[in-house]
Amino acid sequence: MISDGSERLKLNVGGEIFETTASTIQSTCPDSLLAALSTPTSHGSNPVFIDRDPEIFSVILNLLRNGRLPANSSGVFSKQELLDEALYYGVESLLRSAMLPPPLQGFDASLVSTITPATDGVPSAFTATAGDASLWIAHGGQISVYDWSLSHAVTVRTHLSDVTSICRVWDEAAAIGSGSASGLHFYDLSSGRYVGSTHWTDPEDPRIHKARVAAIADSPGGVFASFDCLHRENSVLQIDKSTLQVAAVIGQQSGSSAKTTVPEKLRWVANNGLLIGSAVQRGVFGCSGYIRIWDPRSRTIVWETSEPGSGRSSRFGDALADVDVDVEDSTLFKVCSKSGDLGMADLRKLSEDPWVYVSDDNPGAWSADEGDRSGGYSVVHCYRKQVLAARGGALEVWSSVVEGKKTSGDLIRRRNFVDKEEDSKRGMISRVEAGGDRMFVSREYMEGVEVWESSNSSSMITVE
Repeated sequence: MISDGSERLKLNVGGEIFETTASTIQSTCPDSLLAALSTPTSHGSNPVFIDRDPEIFSVILNLLRNGRLPANSSGVFSKQELLDEALYYGVESLLRSAMLPPPLQGFDASLVSTITPATDGVPSAFTATAGDASLWIAHGGQISVYDWSLSHAVTVRTHLSDVTSICRVWDEAAAIGSGSASGLHFYDLSSGRYVGSTHWTDPEDPRIHKARVAAIADSPGGVFASFDCLHRENSVLQIDKSTLQVAAVIGQQSGSSAKTTVPEKLRWVANNGLLIGSAVQRGVFGCSGYIRIWDPRSRTIVWETSEPGSGRSSRFGDALADVDVDVEDSTLFKVCSKSGDLGMADLRKLSEDPWVYVSDDNPGAWSADEGDRSGGYSVVHCYRKQVLAARGGALEVWSSVVEGKKTSGDLIRRRNFVDKEEDSKRGMISRVEAGGDRMFVSREYMEGVEVWESSNSSSMITVE
């Protein structure tokens, strides 16, 4: 029989008496140890004794009362201490909800921490694609796993001397590639076990030899990986997850020009069943590159463009600096290398010139002219209707807002800096990813991966 919710309950935790009500415990975690202790027992008026730390329990009790952690709890107890106690009391799901950040909004995000592996701290690749905001960092020939709370779970030593690409292909398994060794390799990171490898070979073509992996993308039907041979012959392979065998060779090309180099970025768009590959080369005369879209079912190219050389004449000389796709909206985004303007294209309405260009009067990373904000390497990443764009050491976001009344207003995009000026001086940004409600940033030759989160008080503002 469950006690009346208004009944007052006393608990003796480590010699300290705490008083609450049964409803406080039973309403939030009915299946927990504390809920079981709140039912009527033969102990009478004597408080139930729990041999645990009373100071940490005061934090747990506060969590049960209002669903939040006290503001000073993170400075007193480590994440692991809180997690251990929450697991003991059976309230880990409630603690998880309280510890995770609010919805990510790039215009209000700020740097909260930097995750640095214990050895070889400069990340060569990382992935944060899981919805739980966990992070896998490749550094040297190792992979360090950080769980949803960003607590270090395990570090796995691979057989490679360097890991330059990584993709989550199962909950606890990764597909990895190396810039110095051939093949695509699979590891179970929960056990540190090597699962197997896939190589691109062709007995009838001696050029297909020692092909290294440049990019990886996961899909329900298999893993896609772009391979590049020593003679620059390259292609995208579709690999069966169950057998790790090559299921299809897509888009083999010679690699003799900028339009046929190996795809450096692959994205799978589930809504359309399409695979998008892109590559950009940067030099003293600017950027040049291509975007290519395949239908893996027919192994054919359904659309492609290269820059310079296609698009509106007014955009000639302002080639793409990087490209990504909003998989939820089936929208392709590119950022222009000189102007910093954003180009949008609907994947369902592609044509010879499908781009709609968006500009904003707000100053962005491309218009600033001081320090690391000018020039440099460019990165684009789409996440939850936001487009994160980095140039040099600066990071900006294009956010979707409604202009006018919410019911009839038009959806527009506004550009804002994500970082502060002092943030941009830490070094050139080499990679941006988002997962869960966190954004992760790495910088050239800098140790660690930066963690960015929105504040609890942030909200999207409608522009009237």
